[in-house]
Amino acid sequence: MPFELLRSLVWMDYRLAVVFTVLCPLGLLIWAFVKNAQAISTLLIIYWRVASLLLITVYLLMTGNAVGLITGLMALLLIPLTLWFWADLNEEIEDQRGWLKLIFAAWRWATTLYCIGAILGQISTLSCVFSAVARASDRCQLWFQPAIGFGSIFHSDLGSTTVSNRLEFVAFIGLVFYGLYFLNFLTLRLSKKGRSATGF
Repeated sequence: MPFELLRSLVWMDYRLAVVFTVLCPLGLLIWAFVKNAQAISTLLIIYWRVASLLLITVYLLMTGNAVGLITGLMALLLIPLTLWFWADLNEEIEDQRGWLKLIFAAWRWATTLYCIGAILGQISTLSCVFSAVARASDRCQLWFQPAIGFGSIFHSDLGSTTVSNRLEFVAFIGLVFYGLYFLNFLTLRLSKKGRSATGF
């Protein structure tokens, strides 16, 4: 694939991620709270817990840590799973009527399709994680550029080694807590509640 085309696709992927995984679910959550749509609100709150891995991913990538490429793929896998996993919420949402349900359903399908497409497009980046030579290539470095651009907006001193190391440390702390929470869900919560979101 030509380098410039790949660059365009990488930046398009990040823009789509902002739309589908940040702006739309935030707007839907506010709308659901206003409409007192409990099932949709609950599902979106669970979504934000899961999608917080994307923020960790951005902070890892903005500091140049290739682990962010793995966590990014994991987030893309977990997001559609969590959108469709909860049987009780799916039933309650199915019983609802109105524009909120329609827009929510459209977003849920669009986000699922986006995540599948993004996984297929990013699976090749795993070579950037396990090979230092590949990681240093221009093609691999492309995947870090949008996160670095984001970091330069919110952390003007990102170029400082001290600041970069501090942000990387915070990202890893966040990843550890995320991993512990996820492990708790798999070992305790899932065995007791199954696909019921009650008490999640």
